[in-house]
Amino acid sequence: MTHKEADIIIIGSGFSGIGAGMQLKKAGYSFLILERADDIGGTWRDNQYPGIAVDITSFTYSYSFEQNPHWSRVFAKGNELYDYANACVDKYEIRENFRFKVDVDKAVFDEKNAIWTVYAKDGRSFTASIIISATGALTDPKYPEIKGIEKFKGKLIHTARWDKTYDLKDKKVAVIGTGATSVQLVPTIAPVVQQLYVYQRTPIWIFPKPDTTIPESIQNVFSKLPMVQNGIRKLTDSITETVMVTGVVNYRQMPFIVKTLERACLQYLKSQVKDETLRKKLTPNYGFGCKRPSFSSNYYAAFNRPNVELITESIQEIIKDGIVTSDGKERKIDTLIAATGFNVMKDSNYLNYKLYGRNGAELGEFWGSNRLQAYQGCAVPNFPNFFIIFGPYSASGLSWFNMIEIQLQHMMRVLKEQQKRKAKIVEIKQEAHDQYFQYMLKKQKDTVFYNNNCGGSNSYYFDKFGDAPFLRPLSVSKSKWYSEHS
Repeated sequence: MTHKEADIIIIGSGFSGIGAGMQLKKAGYSFLILERADDIGGTWRDNQYPGIAVDITSFTYSYSFEQNPHWSRVFAKGNELYDYANACVDKYEIRENFRFKVDVDKAVFDEKNAIWTVYAKDGRSFTASIIISATGALTDPKYPEIKGIEKFKGKLIHTARWDKTYDLKDKKVAVIGTGATSVQLVPTIAPVVQQLYVYQRTPIWIFPKPDTTIPESIQNVFSKLPMVQNGIRKLTDSITETVMVTGVVNYRQMPFIVKTLERACLQYLKSQVKDETLRKKLTPNYGFGCKRPSFSSNYYAAFNRPNVELITESIQEIIKDGIVTSDGKERKIDTLIAATGFNVMKDSNYLNYKLYGRNGAELGEFWGSNRLQAYQGCAVPNFPNFFIIFGPYSASGLSWFNMIEIQLQHMMRVLKEQQKRKAKIVEIKQEAHDQYFQYMLKKQKDTVFYNNNCGGSNSYYFDKFGDAPFLRPLSVSKSKWYSEHS
């Protein structure tokens, strides 16, 4: 019998891994949380670029069962999310369960003993009956694949690996990318730098951001009367669900919701940018919802500044001290910022390590050949005693915490049933899995992704098969029902 070090191994120490640890602690399991970095926090540890904040209200972007009454703003700054993660770890007393600087290489299932062995790249190994993968989506930075980038002699920074020691003051800066990160970064650094060039491949849909400070008096009310904060959370949840999620998930049945949102965004753009040529460049040529929209009250206005230029010509080459675009124009820079996001679903795989289940089957290879699929977004046949928090068709709504709690609800139900039956192995049946996958494929055809001109969106929601497995094509309430009953 192989010795096991814990009942469960969690891989990843972001909010998914922390949430799993909190629930397992309450349920009395022994567990380890393996983390390749030297600290907890995941995305909110790694991303420390200027202007970083949540783009969902702080009330919703937090555990429903562990609200933070002390958010300083409706849309909290990134450092507050990092502090919140640490507060949760300390309150639930799970800090001793972390093992840092463990970069997982592979995990192998021993069928005879029903034990997983997790192998780290430095030669260490860890054993447990069950694995919960919590590595998330926004973890491995994606650098732009542009000719000549290796020749650039200036400062190159990826927003997910920000260099806080580097001063942008009076620098000539280029930002490549105009996704959610750039929307926060550009208006923050624009007043500081000498010149800012923003290279845009695909414009982004943007709403004004209804952000404001939360007075200490209100924070005190939240602290003393948690039901008040919970009420606000339910309100923001319901607004997001009704307006945003329903329109995206049920686009074919209710296209008027998305079309109304598109008109509102375009009207907002018009109010912010008076120059018609510039406004046209900032107008998306794909439907709302094809890629994640964002909130900002100062992004568009940044392009009205004399020291900010939006460039929509494709980049031909990066040279040692500048960028050359397809029109032959060369712009000199000393700082290049890659706001180019992350490798999401790289090679049609949700894991950044190898996972070997029954008969040597490898999960990434299975997905790469058979399309991304998982029962309830978290379990796959032939990979027993394995759960993934962010799996295919798992993201529910706009808040990452909805997804975390829905996935954990399902997992904890399964684990409780396993204990009740005293079973060594728990595994989803092939028939149930296949039925669910076909249901997902059918439901995704109702979404905005297949009905609203998404071809030119360059969205990470789509994979190489043409599927959109990032989002669960159900309402949040329906997803919650599934987690409780199936």
